[in-house]
Amino acid sequence: MDIVKIACMGFAGVLLALLLRQSGSPYAELVSMATCLLILFYSVTRLASVLELLDVLKGYLTISDGYFKILMKIIGITYVADFSSSICKDAGYSAIAGQIEIFGKISILAVSSPILMALLETISSFL
Repeated sequence: MDIVKIACMGFAGVLLALLLRQSGSPYAELVSMATCLLILFYSVTRLASVLELLDVLKGYLTISDGYFKILMKIIGITYVADFSSSICKDAGYSAIAGQIEIFGKISILAVSSPILMALLETISSFL
């Protein structure tokens, strides 16, 4: 099972970072970031099967391709913002992490504006 491999990799990275931190080594944060990046790269390789599933789901739904692309962008922005924010928090830079989160939220609002406008138009047509 892949999750067991990822969990072991994460656990090993945490233990190594803790050992380095206790000895006063400045490489503890680098080990933590490297572990995060390894797990991210492994996750990206699994993304192809998820995208195939989403294409199948798109065939069952009657939504526009444009809306589906917007939804995928929103999901991507969410994951990237969360991942980078977590790395910054882990390194002790919570102010930068907060700014990344704010930018991610504003980006999601900007990308989702066509969906919001379509929703408002639909609601106004009922009234």
